[in-house]
Amino acid sequence: MEEHISWSDFAKIDMRVGTVIEVNDFPEARKPAYQVHIDFGEAIGVKKTSAQITLKYKKEDLVGLQVIAVVNFPKKQIANFMSECLILGAVNEKEVTLLQPTGKVTNGLKIS
Repeated sequence: MEEHISWSDFAKIDMRVGTVIEVNDFPEARKPAYQVHIDFGEAIGVKKTSAQITLKYKKEDLVGLQVIAVVNFPKKQIANFMSECLILGAVNEKEVTLLQPTGKVTNGLKIS
């Protein structure tokens, strides 16, 4: 287990549900990845990210999928692409299984 955090530390992490609306190849990335655009609803809007999920997911299967992401990280430059959020997933070596709600929910709902 990693270092313990406080409840106030956890409260700083803004995790939201969003729907994948667009997925593109990302050949400029050092490791195989997609450029993913996610709709987090009216209050947050669309954010984009780079995701190393090519082993388990095809682009066409991701569109319409609801995912959970951290939306309050600072933007991060990855090759020629600006990542604005971080999709959460369970990592088993190089394979990532995305975390997602078990049923359809409103985009932008906060995870707590």
